[in-house]
Amino acid sequence: MNIRWSKRSAWLLAGREGETARKLSDRALLQFTNKSGVMLKVGIKEIAARAEVSIATVSHAFRNPGRVSDATRKKVLEAAKALGYTPNNLAVNLRTAKSGNIVAIIPDVADSHNSGVIKGIEKIAHSRGYSVLLGDTQGSEQREREFANMVSSRQADGIILMSHRLPFALGKNLLKIEDLPPLVNGSEFTGHEEFPLVAIDDVQAAMDATSHLIDYGHKDIAVITGDINSTSCRNRLAGFKGAMARAGLKAPERLINYSSYSLEGGETATRQILLQKNRPTAIFCFSDEIALGCMYTLRQSGFSVPDDISVIGFDNIAFARYFAPPLTTIAQPTEEIGAMCATLLLDLIDGKKPEKNRHILPHKLLVRESTRRLN
Repeated sequence: MNIRWSKRSAWLLAGREGETARKLSDRALLQFTNKSGVMLKVGIKEIAARAEVSIATVSHAFRNPGRVSDATRKKVLEAAKALGYTPNNLAVNLRTAKSGNIVAIIPDVADSHNSGVIKGIEKIAHSRGYSVLLGDTQGSEQREREFANMVSSRQADGIILMSHRLPFALGKNLLKIEDLPPLVNGSEFTGHEEFPLVAIDDVQAAMDATSHLIDYGHKDIAVITGDINSTSCRNRLAGFKGAMARAGLKAPERLINYSSYSLEGGETATRQILLQKNRPTAIFCFSDEIALGCMYTLRQSGFSVPDDISVIGFDNIAFARYFAPPLTTIAQPTEEIGAMCATLLLDLIDGKKPEKNRHILPHKLLVRESTRRLN
């Protein structure tokens, strides 16, 4: 009997625990789809014979890529392609009760920093046979919860969360931490130590950026923050204040401009800074996109960077070195952050707990031409 299932019907079947679902999954495991989209109840034995491996190895190559070498998996996939077959993942998932998807909940997928993290996530997920569902929340708490619910509806098997908010309601008569699906924090921290975290040391990174400006003779330093509710922003602000205090300098509130991680945020905040009677000699932007908006506004207002005002960013996005002038910034290993988040999450899905939950990756100060020493 030839059966073609929609994703919805497959999820529903995957949620059943009766004998019927198990029998269907046993049959479906051997079903493959040829290039014409016709379901064929053949394939795994022929692929094993062509690739000169065991049937079990073929099964692992499709369902558990981590259990076979890259070379063996490549050989199996090439044999399948030569025979004109691709594995019917929905049928396989009936047996494993897994969707084969993970969801990455991200405040803005178009943000240059986040795109690097996404690239790292997708690279690891693909190598282990998973697809990545991108949940672009635009900072909406409701959308964060909606994307998180994809796990309970079996559309995804785990969550990479780049938000300071946990998208689940916890408390008495509500969910408990142990009831939640596999979850990894990326760059932001929810405050729950039970979940793995992958990030840089934002406090130290901001101290390094501020110290660079102080070493160049700057004392009146303004900052343009991102979303002050985010842990990354709060930690960067703490690092700025810490470096100023260590140098015996004040960080007056008039020089702290609360904004958002965006070009527009940098533009608007810089206009406010330029209205001040005593303008700063340097501006520390909490992201490179903020810095780009800041530098644009300074140029439009007749100020030269760095001759009139020095500017330092944060992230080292791909085009930071192409700014005019090239941007001094803090480099984050964005792809590595994404790759480690995906590795930790997929290990959790497979039942493997990490040896530690807190993973702090190194940052680096990159000195370019947007900052200068004062005479």
